Amino acid sequence: MGSPSGGGGEQWPAPYEVLRKKWGTVPFDAVTRIESRELLTISDQDLLAVWDRAYHGTSTGSFYGIRGWYHDLYRDKLKGRKVLDLGCGLAISSIHFAEHGARMTFADIVEDNVRVVERLCRIKRIAADFLYIRDERSFDGLPSDFDIVLALGSLLNAPKEVTRAEVQCLLPHLKSGGRWLHLAYPKSRWLREGMPPFSEWGEATDGAGTPWMEYHDWEKMLYFFSPAEIELVFGCEWHDNDFNWFDFLVHRAQ
Repeated sequence: MGSPSGGGGEQWPAPYEVLRKKWGTVPFDAVTRIESRELLTISDQDLLAVWDRAYHGTSTGSFYGIRGWYHDLYRDKLKGRKVLDLGCGLAISSIHFAEHGARMTFADIVEDNVRVVERLCRIKRIAADFLYIRDERSFDGLPSDFDIVLALGSLLNAPKEVTRAEVQCLLPHLKSGGRWLHLAYPKSRWLREGMPPFSEWGEATDGAGTPWMEYHDWEKMLYFFSPAEIELVFGCEWHDNDFNWFDFLVHRAQ
């Protein structure tokens, strides 16, 4: 149960292509998802209204407990820092951090997602960099001095072997001693939902067409980053154990 049946890492010879088929459909608010390609066809005014709705629908008022708490916790910590948002989607959190002084690079495996965020930054007059991740070679062009990487739900939707390979591609671009903020789904949620195979769990968590969803725990963090050493700063589960959070320092192997 919960094994990589139905498509483990060894059966994903082109993982970015597998994932690209799904993740042009991005989380919008607490319950809704939206096609990023459709957002490229609407006016600037309407696009800004969509982003504002997505932000407030996950971060303020009765939705504060989804994203708002970590926005408050990390807003000042990211100010002035060079930050990579890996798998930006609509960049609901990272645009917020950029508006408060973070120096952002937005990256995604779906080009339409990158173009939407690029357009939002232009509308909001945010200076930033953008990267379309075609495959693992796309990381080669990144600078090697990021202070922080945000992986806000972007790395749990592939087999652990695929995730480790992507993390290893990114490590040379994060300063040794740099920080990694990681949002995922906890093992407790997987257990609560009946321990389905990871090849099936994604349909329940993130809708039709999700090829994979895998819980992340500290043991998997150690696997993803080895031989680099990681040092936990803060971790928690929240929102009725729907999500978990890892905030850690990464000390690259010499």
